[in-house]
Amino acid sequence: AAVTYSGVTGTATFNNLSLSIPKDSTKSFTIAADVRLIAALDDPVGSEQNWVVKNGLKIRKVRVPFGVIGAIYESRPNVTADIAALCIKSGNCAVLRGSSNAINSNRAIMQAIKPALIEDSVQLVDTPDRAAVEIMLKARGKLDLLIPRGGAELIKRTVEESKVPVIETGTGNCHIFVDESADLVRAIDIIVNSKCQRPGTCNSAEKLLVHKSIASKFIPDVVKALRKNSVEIRACPLTIKIVKDAKPATEIDWSTEYLDLIMAIKVVSDLDEAISHINKYNSKHTEAILTKDSKNADKFAKLVDAASVNINASTRFTDGG
Repeated sequence: AAVTYSGVTGTATFNNLSLSIPKDSTKSFTIAADVRLIAALDDPVGSEQNWVVKNGLKIRKVRVPFGVIGAIYESRPNVTADIAALCIKSGNCAVLRGSSNAINSNRAIMQAIKPALIEDSVQLVDTPDRAAVEIMLKARGKLDLLIPRGGAELIKRTVEESKVPVIETGTGNCHIFVDESADLVRAIDIIVNSKCQRPGTCNSAEKLLVHKSIASKFIPDVVKALRKNSVEIRACPLTIKIVKDAKPATEIDWSTEYLDLIMAIKVVSDLDEAISHINKYNSKHTEAILTKDSKNADKFAKLVDAASVNINASTRFTDGG
C-alpha cells in the first residue's frame, strides 16, 4: 500500500479501506509483507510423494487440507493475519479467537482482509467473553482441528479439555550449549541475538550451558555482552564463582520460560551432561549447540528431544518469519 504523509500521520488505502498510519509505525506494513511472503510460497495442496516397496506395491502420499481450523491465541494481533494467510494458503478455513486485549486490532485486520476472502473462509470470534473458548473446545464435528498459540496455561487447558483434535504448540524454554570447541567470538553474537532480539517470544533462548573447560574464559565475556543489553543473569554455583554478583539460580529457574531479559547460566562437565540437562528441563521447542566438532554436533542433534535443533545458529531461526 502506498502511503502519503502529512506531518506525523499518513493514509494508506487497501481494498478501498483507508487506514491512518503513524509515521513511526511500520507494524501494519510488516504484517502485509508477511502475508505476501506466504502468498509466494509453493501451493502445498495436492503435492505428492511416491515410492515403491520391495514387493512392487506403489504408494502415493498426497497433501490435503484439514478442513476448518480453530485457533486460540493471545496478545499479538499480527497472529490474526498470519494464521488467516497460512490457512488460506493450505486450503483450510479458519475460526480465530484472539485475546480480548487486542480485539479492536483484530477487528481492524479482519476488516482489511475480508474483501479478499471467498465467502466466510476466515471468521473472527468477535467477543471478549471467555465462554467462546469453552464453545470452541467442545466443537467436535464443527472444527476439524484446534491449535492453541500462547502461554503454558492456555496450551495445558486446550490439550486437557478439548474434544477437538489438537496440535500442541510449544512454550519455549530454549537452551544454547557452548561446546569447548566453539568459536567464542561468534558464540557471543549468536547468544545475544537468541536472547535479546525479541525476548518475549517462544524462540528466544532462556538458558545458557557452558562447557567447564572454557567457562572461566568465556562466561565473563558473554555476561558482559548480555548485561550491556540489560539481561539479568541467574547462575549455578560454578558460574557464581566466576560472576560473583550474579543472582543464584533456583531449581524452578531451570524449567521456567522467562519471556523477558533474564537468562540462567549453568556450567556442565561435558556434552552428555548438557544433553541430559536439556532433556530434563526443556519444553521441546528449540535447542542449539555452538561447536566446531561435527561429531558433537551430530550427537547433540540426534539425542536432544526437541522439535528443532540448531547447530551454530540462533534459536530465533525457529518459528515465524
